[in-house]
Formats: sequence, structure tokens, C-alpha cells
Amino acid sequence: MKRLLHLLRNKYFVVSLAFLVWMVFFDKNDLFSQYQYHQQLSKLKHERDFYQKETAKATQDLDELTSNKEKLEKFAREKYLMKKANEDVFVIVKDKKAE
Repeated sequence: MKRLLHLLRNKYFVVSLAFLVWMVFFDKNDLFSQYQYHQQLSKLKHERDFYQKETAKATQDLDELTSNKEKLEKFAREKYLMKKANEDVFVIVKDKKAE
């Protein structure tokens, strides 16, 4: 008890304690804000990685489409339902309820 009373009379300890309490709870960059910033940063990093992978995939697809005429024709048939003049196209749509 005497030791605690002695610490509370020490002005350096009191000022340090007040500074620590201020930085942990009341400052603009308190611990709760730092935790939120960290969570937001990890979310943004995951999004960045996802979009980088999607961009690389789209670039690869574009390279394949520009270099290979057969791939371009297949892409046009599948995505835009294009057809040649003497062909018929049948589109099969699956029910979402069955899945």
C-alpha cells in the first residue's frame, strides 16, 4: 500500500499514466480506431488480390482471343449467341429451383 501511495505521489508516473490513458481511450488514433483501420486494410488487400487475379485472367483471355481465331469464334458463340447463316442455335436454360 505504501508503495502504491509513493507511486501516486510521483509526478512522472502520474503524467505517464495520464498520457497512456489518453492515448488508449481518448485520442483520435485510439486502440479501437487502429483495430478498425487494420480490419479495413486487410479487406482492401483481399479485394486488391482478387482484382489483380481477375485482371490477369481477362488479359490472358484477351491475348487468346486476339491470337486464335477459333477461340474468338467459340467465345462469340458462347457469350453472344452468334451463329453462322446456315446454323440454328439452341439455348438450354437450367431452372434455379432444381439446383
